[in-house]
Amino acid sequence: MIKKFSRNSGYILIQVLVFGAMALIIIAGLVSFAGSNIRLGRRTALSEQAFQMAEAGLEYYRWHLAHSPTDYKDGTGLPGPYVKNFYDRNGVSIGTFTLTITAPPLGSSLVTIQSVGSPSIDTNVRRTIVSRLAIPSFANFAAVTDAANRFGEGTEVFGPIHSNNGIRFDGLAHNLVTSAVANYNDTDHSGNNEFGVHTHINPLPGTGVDETFRADEAPPSAAPFRSDIFVAGRSFPVSVVSFDDITADLTQMKTDAQAGGRYFGDSGDEGYKVILKTDDTFDVYRVDSLQNVPGGCSSSGQTDWGSWSTSATTFLGNYSFPDNGLIFFADHIWVEGTMNTARVTITAANIPDSDSNNRKSITINNDIRYTNYDGADVVALIGQDNVNVGMNSETDLRIDAALVAQNGRVGRYLYESDCSPYDNRDVLTLYGTMITSERYGFAYTDGSGYDMRNLIYDSFLLYSPPPFFPKTEDFHEVISWKEI
Repeated sequence: MIKKFSRNSGYILIQVLVFGAMALIIIAGLVSFAGSNIRLGRRTALSEQAFQMAEAGLEYYRWHLAHSPTDYKDGTGLPGPYVKNFYDRNGVSIGTFTLTITAPPLGSSLVTIQSVGSPSIDTNVRRTIVSRLAIPSFANFAAVTDAANRFGEGTEVFGPIHSNNGIRFDGLAHNLVTSAVANYNDTDHSGNNEFGVHTHINPLPGTGVDETFRADEAPPSAAPFRSDIFVAGRSFPVSVVSFDDITADLTQMKTDAQAGGRYFGDSGDEGYKVILKTDDTFDVYRVDSLQNVPGGCSSSGQTDWGSWSTSATTFLGNYSFPDNGLIFFADHIWVEGTMNTARVTITAANIPDSDSNNRKSITINNDIRYTNYDGADVVALIGQDNVNVGMNSETDLRIDAALVAQNGRVGRYLYESDCSPYDNRDVLTLYGTMITSERYGFAYTDGSGYDMRNLIYDSFLLYSPPPFFPKTEDFHEVISWKEI
């Protein structure tokens, strides 16, 4: 018997082979896809572990700084990086974090921490976080005072302002103005108490100043919205700013200056003149005599009134800025000049402070200027009594500095028309901060003093203040955080 074969006999086999190959390809693809997902999931889990390790490194060093605020070498005294094991809850090491610490510049507390986390199971997986931490200083205002204060017409302020005892503000404030009191007696006029922060500028479309009691700026009225004066608003009452914390420990500063800074004793004459220079040095002169005031020019009852302007001086020497940035004078000083990438604190004080009549002051009659305005340059001038602008001051005066009057005030004495040509000045610009125990002032209601006063807050002072500048607290805050 002869079998007959169809011409289609191998067709089914071909179909089986084709579909079988396709199935194998699909299965292989699915297996590969599943494997990729497994690997991706594993790597994602390891990446999250690395991230947690990096974060743990930052938290560890923040804890370390809370116990050793000035140790930037992880307690080893050696340069980093510093590698630490990371343990799970069972005490098993499952990875590491590596810390690179960048210490702050002189006087600052701004420390930069880089933390790199990596799991032990795959050290090629890494996550890196960089954070900046700092202890805030008391230099967080354009102006802060313990006394009631008046900011008159012609004053423009770029930065927050605060008084513990009330503010009359007749200028232009671009930032918040605050007072620790709800209302107070403005002694510049008679009448009832007015708001803790109030103005005597007439509301628009009016102009000018009303020098009498303002019922619309006093309780029980609601404080009117005055964006023409308070661009960012006003707030009262707010918390008191403790001047006990603001005041520097002058006794300790004297000790630190004698140990590792520059210390100058009593001059035996009127005091010292200090000229800051751009080569990290300063010239010191002995002040042999002061400029006389014009005939008929009188004190108007102001305590310690005088010309506060030097006449004859004797050169004593040129000195480099000390390593710790602290320069201490046990006498009155006059300061001027320009600095370049320098951070210093200059203090005038008589220690021990046993006689309030013998406290020392700082006077600025000529420009103090920075070369850099990125935080690289900073100077604090701390007067045990006042920080003065003297009679023979520049008509266009710029002061780049943090000014602190521990027991007195920051300002210029009253030189009336009888003191011509020293009575009128044009523009005073303060770039930095002003901390004054008593009422400040560079101008008076008789028109004398500086016609325009520009107070500009240096925001770098908050976290990168001058050496030995008072701080608000003892622990570091996180200023910035980012993954790189």
